[in-house]
Amino acid sequence: MENKLGKPWIVGVVVGLAVGVVAGYWYGGRSGYEKGYAKAEEDIVKIDEETAKKATEEATKAANPFEVQNPLQNVETDPLNQLKKTLNPFE
Repeated sequence: MENKLGKPWIVGVVVGLAVGVVAGYWYGGRSGYEKGYAKAEEDIVKIDEETAKKATEEATKAANPFEVQNPLQNVETDPLNQLKKTLNPFE
């Protein structure tokens, strides 16, 4: 009697490869999903922190209505000293 399937070790190799491919696909997909999910969570936390920081800075700037610039900020000399030198001929 002849074996209709061919050599039995070929069947074993094909079945083993099929099981290996299915197991690898399942394990790889699961571990890849878990890594991707963890990365997405980290990204979301980072984006939330940056958004909160920007919103806080903008709210701080908008909340202070009394913030004004000094009108004498760019003045380097005392104008009264210049007037004194101009009016006093003895200096």
